[in-house]
Amino acid sequence: MNDLLLRALRGEEVERPPVWMMRQAGRTLPEYRAVRAEAGGFKDLLMNPNRAAEVTIQPIEAYGVDAAILFSDILVVPEAMGLPYNLVEKVGPRFPETIRSLADLNRLHEVDPGRDLKYVIDAIEVTLKELQGRVPLIGFAGAPWTLFCYMVEGKGSKDWTLARRMLWEEPALSDALLTAITKATKAYLHAQIEAGVHVVQLFDSWAGSLSRELYVQRILPHMQDLVEGLRGRVPLTVFAKGGSHFLQDLATLPCTALGLDWQTNRQWARRLADE
Repeated sequence: MNDLLLRALRGEEVERPPVWMMRQAGRTLPEYRAVRAEAGGFKDLLMNPNRAAEVTIQPIEAYGVDAAILFSDILVVPEAMGLPYNLVEKVGPRFPETIRSLADLNRLHEVDPGRDLKYVIDAIEVTLKELQGRVPLIGFAGAPWTLFCYMVEGKGSKDWTLARRMLWEEPALSDALLTAITKATKAYLHAQIEAGVHVVQLFDSWAGSLSRELYVQRILPHMQDLVEGLRGRVPLTVFAKGGSHFLQDLATLPCTALGLDWQTNRQWARRLADE
């Protein structure tokens, strides 16, 4: 196996930085577009284990990257909890129902990954078989705050006003929803690890929408619970987009590595995290 990424995550000296791209399985590849068209759409593709495995592996053969990242979507967890979504072409995700009240929250159910997300687990198993040990496979999930945003707003947003308002005005309700998301995500990532992924990553795509104070007080405890619950199984990376203003706080998490966005200076980040 090309274990460059795994060695780097262990803190070993490596001959060069390992390279993989967050959207490496996607629209940049004509072969991906062909498979998606055959599948009928994005969700049809990710829910078909054989096709999902095929597009996961395509970038390995096209670009020679040092890792494969599972072709899936962060919103499979809310759907597994009982909040289905649609992907509207050129618009983005849409949730017909949202979480705005305790009654809404009580409609959700606990996630059994072997039942509710079996297609993802099957895709991991097919992918590993087809990869034949060439490179590590990265599994992933959305972080609690990012999933909270979609489940409250029901669609993408520039500033996530409704989600942030709920944090301020409905602390008990918002904390209960974050706790439910954290529990479901933890179960989901444990299932991915059991299926054989070599690394997992948490994507907090909308971390930057919160102040440091609000993130540290309301979100970081759930991140701590989630990361602590996965500690020691496989390397775990936390990527909080736009979260450089609380990078030092993220560095207290028991994760293996922190992902940096394009606005963050690496040398500055290393010094800050080391402090």
